[in-house]
Amino acid sequence: MKRLFKNSVIVILLFGTAIYLHSCKKEATPPVVKTTTVSEITKTTASIIGNVTDDGGTEIIETGICWSTSLNPTVSSNKTSKGKGTGLFISSITGLTANTRYYVRAYAINSAGISYGNQISFMTTLFNEGSTVPTLITAEVTSITSVGAVSGGTIINDGGEDIIDKGIMCTRITEDYDWDYDEEVTIYRNGPGSGSFVNNLSGLTPGTTYSVKAFAVNAVGTAFGSTLRFTTDFGEPQPDLTYGSVSDIDGNDYKTIQIGTQEWMAENLQTTKYNDGNSIPNVPDIIEWSNLSTGAYCWYNNDDAAYKAAYGALYNWFAVNTDKLCPTNWHIPSDEEWTVLITYLGGESIAGGKLMETGTTHWLHPDHKATNITGFTGLPGGFRYTDDGFGHADYPFDALGFWGFWWSASEYSNIDAWIFYISFYDSSLPASSDLTTIIKNGGMSVRCVKD
Repeated sequence: MKRLFKNSVIVILLFGTAIYLHSCKKEATPPVVKTTTVSEITKTTASIIGNVTDDGGTEIIETGICWSTSLNPTVSSNKTSKGKGTGLFISSITGLTANTRYYVRAYAINSAGISYGNQISFMTTLFNEGSTVPTLITAEVTSITSVGAVSGGTIINDGGEDIIDKGIMCTRITEDYDWDYDEEVTIYRNGPGSGSFVNNLSGLTPGTTYSVKAFAVNAVGTAFGSTLRFTTDFGEPQPDLTYGSVSDIDGNDYKTIQIGTQEWMAENLQTTKYNDGNSIPNVPDIIEWSNLSTGAYCWYNNDDAAYKAAYGALYNWFAVNTDKLCPTNWHIPSDEEWTVLITYLGGESIAGGKLMETGTTHWLHPDHKATNITGFTGLPGGFRYTDDGFGHADYPFDALGFWGFWWSASEYSNIDAWIFYISFYDSSLPASSDLTTIIKNGGMSVRCVKD
């Protein structure tokens, strides 16, 4: 009986000890994990090291890295999986976007749950190490017309990066300038991608020299092909232009042309008489000319045989102001009437070219951008100085072949009146508000407009 009791006590003690030991066993907790470093960053990849420092009392069933462009990424964002166990692990992430900030955290999972390490951020690079700007050539300019041409380029090497944009840059040249001094640049874009590309250059000015160069852009920067120059063809008058005619009191016949709502003489006036039959004094001497306060005319260089037929006469403004200079039913255009013409032709910057005779028979410079699409046939008749004390008494005439000047009927002051001009170096015809006025004793050409 004693032995039985003793054995029973032992069994009870052992069972109680087992119950006690089980009740004292530690409960599992989520692991402890750290995000340590980010390295080997490129524009699309990076390597991240994590470290599981405590398994939480139970087996680690998954570790890895999660990342996002937003704060506090989770495994529901992008993630890698690196397997089980504690300690250091390295994980590479791919498919990233260049030049972008990312946030990363290491994670670890056990039966008790998931834990995240501290957050680290980094920027992907803009381009790969060793990349350069593209290499390209500018294609020969072809199919040149008075208002257009064709050019392009070929990308020889993308520099190790995707081509973001490419195309042609085109600018008008007025002198032998570098691009830094050129006028406004027009850009024709072909978009991303390598290889060859072609552009139709449009809206160009006839008889004008342009520079073109191809460009290509990648993540490293912009590269250019060689600069090429070309000159557009001179335009011709519209084929359906119909000229009229008018005669002055001297019997000189002039072509006339309708431009918008106005009918203009298409040649410079050369009459030596007012329309009432009175003679206009011909004053060759510059001193006498400079002292006049009444109407007069002269020929360029006082040589009617050489200059009358092409350029007409040069008149002072006092002759203009008589209202008798033009043929009957015609008159000298006012400032407002010149402005109507300029507006109809598209504005100051291009109106002059549409009025200028093409070619170099009279215009001595090849870049005057003439089209004469109006049939106006503006000529560079030059002008006559007054004796202003600056040596013009010995050199009274100037600008033939380079500038054409015409009087306006509008007075500016007791001394000056408005004129309008076109020049060899651009296609503008400035409105009077942008023009320096000329002394009334100056000698300018005259065009008449119909009443």
